[in-house]
Amino acid sequence: MVQINFSLKEVNCKIVYYGPGLSGKTTNLEVVHQKAPQTSVGDLTSIATEGDRTLFFDFLPLNLGQVAGMKTKFQIYTVPGQVYYNSTRKLVLQGADGVVFVADSKRGKMDENIESLKNLEENLKEHGLSFDTLPVVLQYNKRDLPEVYSVEELEQELNPGDFPHVEAVARSGEGVFPTLKKLAGMVLQSLNQQHSSVKSKSTTETVTSNTATETVASGSTAPTGSTATAGTATAVATNTTATTSPQTATARKTRATGVRRVSTAASMTASARPRIVTSPRRQRSRRGKAVGLAIGVGVILTAVAAWAAHVSGFFS
Repeated sequence: MVQINFSLKEVNCKIVYYGPGLSGKTTNLEVVHQKAPQTSVGDLTSIATEGDRTLFFDFLPLNLGQVAGMKTKFQIYTVPGQVYYNSTRKLVLQGADGVVFVADSKRGKMDENIESLKNLEENLKEHGLSFDTLPVVLQYNKRDLPEVYSVEELEQELNPGDFPHVEAVARSGEGVFPTLKKLAGMVLQSLNQQHSSVKSKSTTETVTSNTATETVASGSTAPTGSTATAGTATAVATNTTATTSPQTATARKTRATGVRRVSTAASMTASARPRIVTSPRRQRSRRGKAVGLAIGVGVILTAVAAWAAHVSGFFS
């Protein structure tokens, strides 16, 4: 999932290239690394083996500059193609914000494509994700070969979910950036939707919290059980000063922290505990924290919106 580090002022999104062995996943990253501005990319790490070009993962932090004072990055990974590296696939896929599935268009590779796509779906389920919620783009690679499946055949076998697809020739760079641009836009749209729902929920909780706090502060009776209890406790603190015994009054001293312990002779039994009534000063502090939370969420949304506009300009 997207990571917002306020101490480092960074926003990080994770994109994973998935697909069968030698389908062109690493080639996609190599093209992005070569053609993107050198000031915007980090080192490309790749570990090659005899059977596959990627044993662990490729990592390409694509730095998109600063937006609203926050550095923005795409962390781009690939997974190993062979099925017996499935544990590594799961590890790399963890926390992904979007997936590019690179399919091999060469005839005879359809079974490998289907097997890898099913494996992707299974691994996503183990991380609590699904094709319905995660942005996915299909890239039909190696379209320059003489014997390839038609797009209609690939769509029928690999794309029952109607994902966006891009035709590509990764080794020449064709379709590489359009694929990344399409997925980046989907990831940003998904983030906007998630943060919008968080903001709406936070605003509702803030209004509810403020209403309950004001009810307790005034000592009025509210329809909910918790608010009514707090209001009753406030009333007890106000009305029992002249009626309780000296011993009870001594036990109800005001603390330096602003919290008063309220008790009566009837309530101070072995099974009862004194009720704690929050002072007006602490109530104001809680209201301030709630408002601060709402403002913080608004700042995050503003940064994400500015970031979306910046990313769209970068990949255009």
